[in-house]
Amino acid sequence: MINIVISDIPKYLKKEVLLKGWVFNVRSSGSVFFLQFRDGSGRLQAIVSKKEVPAQIWEACEKLTGESSVELSGTVKEEPRSPYGYEMAVKSLKIIHIADSYPISKKEHGTEFLMDNRHLWLRSPRQIAILKVRDEVIWQMRKFFKDKGFILTDSPILTPTSCEGTTTLFKTDYFDTQAYLAQTGQLYIEATAAALGRVYDFGPTFRAEKSKTRRHLTEFWMLDAEAAFVEFEENLNIQEELVSYVVQNVLIEKKDELELLERDTAILKKVKPPFHRMKYSEAVTKLQKAGYEISENDDLGGDEETALSKDLDKPVFITHYPSKIKSFYMKPDPENPNLVLNNDMIAPEGYGELVGGSQRIDDLATLEKKLKEFKLPRKDFEWYLDLRRYGSFPHSGFGIGLERTVGWICGVKHVRETIPFPRLINRLNP
Repeated sequence: MINIVISDIPKYLKKEVLLKGWVFNVRSSGSVFFLQFRDGSGRLQAIVSKKEVPAQIWEACEKLTGESSVELSGTVKEEPRSPYGYEMAVKSLKIIHIADSYPISKKEHGTEFLMDNRHLWLRSPRQIAILKVRDEVIWQMRKFFKDKGFILTDSPILTPTSCEGTTTLFKTDYFDTQAYLAQTGQLYIEATAAALGRVYDFGPTFRAEKSKTRRHLTEFWMLDAEAAFVEFEENLNIQEELVSYVVQNVLIEKKDELELLERDTAILKKVKPPFHRMKYSEAVTKLQKAGYEISENDDLGGDEETALSKDLDKPVFITHYPSKIKSFYMKPDPENPNLVLNNDMIAPEGYGELVGGSQRIDDLATLEKKLKEFKLPRKDFEWYLDLRRYGSFPHSGFGIGLERTVGWICGVKHVRETIPFPRLINRLNP
């Protein structure tokens, strides 16, 4: 008898196999037990017939509770009437552990209860589907960059200063000095791009934003990419190719999970280049005409992003923001130095910003001027200035947030569902 997982069943039809996992629901007709069984790779209905198994197996079934762990052996077959497409005729059952009364039932539970029990809520079909989509998004991102010749590199999580601004930094003691949890690895991969040409990093980032919106986490995962000798337009092309590639492959590879989530995939199927484009000034004019109170020097908030993208069938690039409201390292627009060569990619359906990118300043004098303008401590950026002293080169890059991307693809309402253990302004446990 061979030990398999449920996803391998098509290779072993009409054969006797061994499965190990959890019984998440038990139902009996009096002469037959119907065990709903899962093992992480899939779900299966297992049938225990009283007249076909020894008395001790039947007695073991009578002890089972939801989420009890077991070993099952028997013959597997296709069964269209089963909710999972396959069925096992059980010949033997070994109890590994009888679970206590499971606190999460089929009834409606409040958000706080589910978040308090996140470690258990993860076992629900919906949460499992989301996490499988998350896994697929990660691997499709990695495959895209591998195929494009980008090299994976790593950026530090502990940093001596800020890349984006100091107001949203988490501080921590670092021996006899102060350190911060990284908001992005961008500055560091600019350095590795000078060594390797095209690079990306992928890891957790931290923002101490006092925000309670459905789009914000205080700890989230982000992929940063940087490419030497790539300028603004090519940078946009790489971003839309990446997002399209990920979406289209997830639609194929995680079709069942998206169906379980009842995701309307019609819009996702349209996510192919070219994406929509709109300059920041156009966006402001459009918003003002729609009644939004926004001026030429205001950054876009969640409501504004939703308004700009709600009627679109695929993402939109908002480009050429005022330099005053964007980061110091963004290259000024040669046609208007008050603007920068940057972009935010806004997802349709109200999911907000997925990607932020720009061409970087490659001129030493301009970067020195920007450090002064933004009142940043030069000593902390001397190493970054070195990149402009020793073989400077035109380069561009971007960062894409994993949780927002997964949330959009899955169609979930809040990013807290897109990461196993979310960290929010009001939640550090479990």
